[in-house]
Order: sequence, then C-alpha cells, then structure tokens
Amino acid sequence: MLQNKTVTFIGAGSMAEAMAAGMIESGTIEPERIIMTNRSNEERRQELMENHGVLATQSIEFAVREADVVILAMKPKDIEKALKGIEEYITNEQLLLSVLAGVPSAFIEESLEGEQPVIRVMPNTSSMIGKSISALAAGKYVDEEQITIARALIRSIGDTVVIDEEQMDVFTGVAGSGPAYIYYVIESLEKAAVEGGLEEETARKMAVQTVLGAGMMAEQSEDSPSELRKKVTSPNGTTQAGLEALYENGGGDAFVEAVRNAAVRSKEISSQFDEENEKKPVMQ
Repeated sequence: MLQNKTVTFIGAGSMAEAMAAGMIESGTIEPERIIMTNRSNEERRQELMENHGVLATQSIEFAVREADVVILAMKPKDIEKALKGIEEYITNEQLLLSVLAGVPSAFIEESLEGEQPVIRVMPNTSSMIGKSISALAAGKYVDEEQITIARALIRSIGDTVVIDEEQMDVFTGVAGSGPAYIYYVIESLEKAAVEGGLEEETARKMAVQTVLGAGMMAEQSEDSPSELRKKVTSPNGTTQAGLEALYENGGGDAFVEAVRNAAVRSKEISSQFDEENEKKPVMQ
C-alpha cells in the first residue's frame, strides 16, 4: 500500500524527525522517499540527510509537489504561514496529516481550496522510541483507504486508535499527558525506596522495571487491569495494605482528576485558537 509513496514533512523539528526515523527503521518508507523542509537552517538540513538518508530542502514547492502524503509538523503558531506556503501546490489527491496540537482539521480544510483530505494525528512523547499511542481523527473529506494509509504510516512510531475529533481532548488528557503521570509514579516509587534505605540507582531500576513489567502484563494478558490487580492482592497481605493507603489518600481519584484537568485545558487551547482566527480569514 505504501510502496512508491513519497512523504513530505513541513517542519523538521524533533517530532518530525522521530516520525521520519520510525518510518525508516520499520521499513515503512524508504529514506529517499521522505522529504523534510527547513527554509532557514542549512546545518539542520545537512544533519537530517546525514543521519537518516532523507532529502532535506528549503523548497516548499518541490517538497509538496513531489508528495503523496504531506505532514504538517511545524509549531502550531506557524500554521497560517505554512498553509499559505503550500496552498498553491497541494491538491485534493494528496493526503494531509496534521500533528499540530489544538488546531482543528476544519480550520485547515477551510484554509485550503476544494475538498482537501485532512487527518489530525496526536502522537505522544513515546514516539521517540517507537512506543507511542497515536490518535487519528479524520476530517470530512477523508475516505477509508486514506485512514488505512495514515494508520500504516503512524504505526511506525507505535500503535494507533481512530477516534472522533471531539474526543481528542480526552485522548490528550490520557495519552498525551499520561507519560508525565507515569513518570510521577516512578518518581514516587523511587523516593519511597530511597527513604526505605535503598541506593538511588537501585531504587530507580526497581521503580522503572516494576512499571514496565506491569504495563507489559496489562498489554499481553487477557485479564483486565482490575482483574490483574485482584490476582496480586492477597487478603490481609502487603499489596492490600499498600492499596488501602492509595484508596485512603485518593490515589485513583487523583489520576481521574489529572485526566479531566488536562482534557479541559486541551479544550481551552483549541477554543482559544478558534477565537483568535474566527474573525480573521487565513488566506488574504
């Protein structure tokens, strides 16, 4: 399906590089079929070509005209300038993916002429090691084949789910911000171990491996997380004592509230973007 397709990144930051590296390492796309754009930094273009074998260019026209899939990966604040830069060259036969947080697909569709297929993609930071969970939300001009193409591309940096765009805020609260919650859990386990007399290096290794192992068990087991928890919780045992402390201190509720707060903030950011742009046409 992806054979002989060319992918262009508008933007050459860390997320674009992680995605390109994942596509190459997984064998999804040959490096010579990946084009990355950076208009002002020749050193960065050389670095990308030397490290990954991709083609890096300052020519937006060349990069877009050559592409089957165009991925918007610049900073969200630069979206208007980027869309103005590609509008003359992109066609409705090309699939446009956006990894820009807070930018609705409708804004991109309305900024470009015709019925431009747009899929909004939200990876998380684990994309850097190929372990992301990415959400895909299709715009109104996208067909099933294009969703399949997008999933095949994004699976090169981890797993994918397809959701409605209205659910992106909740996804952000869980998966987008979620790594920070888990790092906080690791911090807390490590702290408790050190306070119990263990060396810091040993404490960190224990905490990291405990979280990693539990995550892999949850992924591979047919049991639900709730069932797995019950299986390791003996009546009146050490695990039950620990869990009772979590319940008494609102441990589970704290995670639920963390997701809710992050989702609310995500919605606020999207609303701010809409408010700033609703009275101002992008392409003037």
